[in-house]
Amino acid sequence: MSITISFNELRRIKDSLPDGAMTRIAEELDLRPDTVRNYFGGANYEEGRSCGIHIEPGPDGGLVEIDDPTILNKAKAILGEKPLEEEMASES
Repeated sequence: MSITISFNELRRIKDSLPDGAMTRIAEELDLRPDTVRNYFGGANYEEGRSCGIHIEPGPDGGLVEIDDPTILNKAKAILGEKPLEEEMASES
């Protein structure tokens, strides 16, 4: 299930993560830390991989379509926020 959020919201989540969170998420999902950083807007494709995000110009930094919200949900769990699927279900 793909989801769409603003680029600024994605960066807010990334910037709110405590030190070491990128490495923790990477270890839990058996990914390289740079792949997790790329998910949040980084661009190190020598060490990391593309991870299914698509950025379109628009308001609030643009729109980001995320193919798989697993990394985002791990980040939100670290921050104590609801996963996006729960937020979307409660808005319906």
